[in-house]
Amino acid sequence: MSRTKYDCSGVIPACLLPLKDDLSIDEASYRKHLRDVTGVRGIAAITVNGHASEVSSCTFEEQQRILDVTMDEVGSKLPVVNGVYAESAIEAIKIAKMAEKGGASALLVFPPNLFMLGARPDMVVDHFKRIADATDLPLIIFQFPIATGLCYPHDTLVRMLAEIPSIAAMKDACGDPVRHEFTVRELQNGPRPFNVLTTHSAWLFSSLVTGCNGLLSGAGSTIADLQVALFEAVRNNDMAAAKAAADRIYPTTHAFYSAPGVDMHNRMKEAQVLLGRLPSAAVRPPLQKLPVDEVARIRNAMIRAGLLPHGQVDAAA
Repeated sequence: MSRTKYDCSGVIPACLLPLKDDLSIDEASYRKHLRDVTGVRGIAAITVNGHASEVSSCTFEEQQRILDVTMDEVGSKLPVVNGVYAESAIEAIKIAKMAEKGGASALLVFPPNLFMLGARPDMVVDHFKRIADATDLPLIIFQFPIATGLCYPHDTLVRMLAEIPSIAAMKDACGDPVRHEFTVRELQNGPRPFNVLTTHSAWLFSSLVTGCNGLLSGAGSTIADLQVALFEAVRNNDMAAAKAAADRIYPTTHAFYSAPGVDMHNRMKEAQVLLGRLPSAAVRPPLQKLPVDEVARIRNAMIRAGLLPHGQVDAAA
C-alpha cells in the first residue's frame, strides 16, 4: 500500500511509550510493544506520538526517534499515523515535515492549547492550511471534548473540508452522542470522502453503530483484538457478536477511563505489565505511579474481560 493513499479508516490503535526507571525511552520494550500491537489481525494502521505515547513530555528529537524506531520495526507492515502535537504552526510544520520524511502515512493534528481561550474560524483554518501546504500526507483532525474548549464547531469543520482537500478524517472525541451522530451523518456522508474515527471508548458500541468508518484509540494498545471484533461485527450487522465483544470491552473501559482522565494511558501501561507485555509502567511527571488499589482494580478488569486467567478477584475492585 502506498503510504500517501491510506484513506485513514479502520481500527487504528494508538501505541504506548515504554520507559525505563530513569524515564528514558525503553527502545527494546517499545519494539516489542509495536510487534504485539501490529500482530493483531484486522487493524488498519497504528498511531505514534500521540497522547498514548505521552507526546507532551517528549522532545522533538524523541518524537523523531520514536517514528524512526516505529518505521524500522513495523513500517513495512501497515500505515503509521504520526501525531502533530504543537503549540504553534511553525512547530507543527516542523513535525509534519519530519513525519513525512520519516515515512509516516498520515498526520493526526492536535489543536494548539491556545485555542482553549477561543479561536476564530480563520485561525483554525489557517493552522491546518499551513500544515497541509507543508506536506502531501493526509490529515486527521483531532476533535477534542466540548468541555475542553478545543472542540471545533460544525460550521468550522464544514469550511475546513471545503478548503483543505488533504483532510481525510477526524478523530472524534466530542463527548456528545447527538453531535457525534450529526457529524457522521452530515460530514462522513457528505460530498467528498471523509472518515469519522470514533474515540468514544465509554460508549464505543453505540458510537460505531452510528456508522463511523473507524476508531482511533489508546485502548487499542491493549485491547486491539476486542476493538477489531466489535468493529467488524458492527460492520457485518452481527449485533449478537458485537454485543459479546462490547461486553468484554466494558470492564476495561471503566478501568482505563475513570476519573481523572489524565491517567488513562498510565492505566493502560499498568495493564500491559499485568499482562506480561511490558516490564515497567513508568511514566514521566507530572504523571505518577498509580496506587496499589487502582492497579488491583485494573487487574480485576482484565480478568473480567477474559484477558487474564480467572482467579481470586481482589477486594479492592
